[in-house]
Amino acid sequence: MSKKRSAADAVPESVRWQGLGAVADARTQALVLGSFPGVRSLQLQQYYAHPQNQFWPLLQALWPQCPQPPREDYAGRCEWLLARGLGLWDVYDSCEREGSLDSAIRAAQVNDFAGLRERCPGLKLALHNGGESYKHARQTEALGLTAIKLPSTSPAHASWSFEKKLQAWREALAAHELL
Repeated sequence: MSKKRSAADAVPESVRWQGLGAVADARTQALVLGSFPGVRSLQLQQYYAHPQNQFWPLLQALWPQCPQPPREDYAGRCEWLLARGLGLWDVYDSCEREGSLDSAIRAAQVNDFAGLRERCPGLKLALHNGGESYKHARQTEALGLTAIKLPSTSPAHASWSFEKKLQAWREALAAHELL
């Protein structure tokens, strides 16, 4: 006798998410590469939108003399970032995932790094924001970029203090004359 599957037994279909476009221009010398935006970032269409993500506070601490625009002015924050030679993107263009954890990413499609490299002739550095992003260091190095693994600014990466993360980011940017 075969068992019929009820609606409660059905496996939910995975949702395919589309990532955000690159924040980069001809001034971009270093590209901060995350893995894929969290749910909050996708909802707001803004990189590092989760209020507990340390990305924007960390960058403000690197340039304390240059106040960042407020959280509500995302376009201003992106311009602030670009004025310092930094760009933003993720290694994945799209993926299937439930929630925001990198460990839940499935069927990921990698972004077109070569295409971005052509649009950003001064790009020399890939700052991989966390381990999932750094898994793609060979691809960024193949484009002639120096790849650096940095501690993730995600609230899920709480094993490092803000100060320890800040020091690692400061050392990487200073070593490449971006501070």
